[in-house]
Amino acid sequence: MKILHVVPSYIPAYRYGGPIYSVHGICRALAAQGHKVSVCTTNVDGLCDANVPLDAAVDIDGVAVRYFSSHAFRRIYYSAGMHAYLKREIKYFDLVHNHSVFLWPTWAAAREAEKNKIPYVISPRGMLVKELIEQKSRCMKIAWIKLIEKRNIEKAGAIHLTSEVEKKEFERFNFKTNGLFVVPNGVFFSDTASVTPAALSPRIKNLVSRPYILFLGRVHWVKGLDRLISAMKYVPDMRLVIAGNDEEGYQKKLNELVSSLGLKDIVEFAGPVEGFEKEALYSKASFFVLPSKSENFGNAALEAMAAGCPIIVTPEVGLSPFVSRSGGGLVANGDPLSLGEAMARLANDATLRKQMGDKAKRAVMEAFSWEDIAKKMSSIYERLAGHA
Repeated sequence: MKILHVVPSYIPAYRYGGPIYSVHGICRALAAQGHKVSVCTTNVDGLCDANVPLDAAVDIDGVAVRYFSSHAFRRIYYSAGMHAYLKREIKYFDLVHNHSVFLWPTWAAAREAEKNKIPYVISPRGMLVKELIEQKSRCMKIAWIKLIEKRNIEKAGAIHLTSEVEKKEFERFNFKTNGLFVVPNGVFFSDTASVTPAALSPRIKNLVSRPYILFLGRVHWVKGLDRLISAMKYVPDMRLVIAGNDEEGYQKKLNELVSSLGLKDIVEFAGPVEGFEKEALYSKASFFVLPSKSENFGNAALEAMAAGCPIIVTPEVGLSPFVSRSGGGLVANGDPLSLGEAMARLANDATLRKQMGDKAKRAVMEAFSWEDIAKKMSSIYERLAGHA
């Protein structure tokens, strides 16, 4: 099959978090299985433009990625060049997969696919959550849903969701869809044992030199970092390392919280971490915590489990049912007391941490390989395109 994936931005993973990682994961795996996979995206890299060729296929792990500039209406990733490409080329694809809502690329690709009678799929990627809409840009998003997104969703061949948690949230909108399907994200398995201290930067060496609790992800209010920091008073003998890109200047508020609670000596912000240094943080951590207030899946939690790291997640994390079933971690409510009690339980029991870490790694390897997930997605694509 010839498949086009449309995503607002494709670089870099540390800035934009899990969705880009997941899109590339599925695209790479589909290409490895013989599909002709293309990605249509912009060159937006935060406030800057990425240094990439424009309107020319760039091969990334067997995936043909085509970047387009975005100048006007940059906040919604509008691109005249991308629009011209979609109008010209979309008819040559068997299926289009859109990975966003509330942004122009999905709107444009959905309309051009409909005009050319090409089936398309939409992945909301955790953005269709009523509480999130209420908290930020409420009026604009409600208007967008009524004027644009409702039609995009209801004309789609199917809606892809990554977890039952995300599915339940999506169903609250009462869209009249042509079908929903749940296929989780996958994980790339790395040999964390091969990461030697000598290969690490002085900054990371210092971070992993003493026991620590790890959070890794976007530094954003939706991640629940305020309640994680507040819960640290229940584990005063442990350090908390918060690794990830600061979004919208939220770290300033967290620093104020750390100071007000007198936790400066045990809470450290590490900034963005990538590659084998990220793997080192996972593998050396006592345990990982993802206390999100809303999380359609939880890629970072899955990565931690794959590295053999026990985890704690809140019920709002899409991966939480798997965490409970696998025995690879704990699910705790997000209030500081509940979260703190779960953290203290793991902090004080090395045997339990080892047991959970082993179970986590084994369960993830059995259930979340990108190869198996690509086979599931391919089967759905073929049915929607009439190839099954």
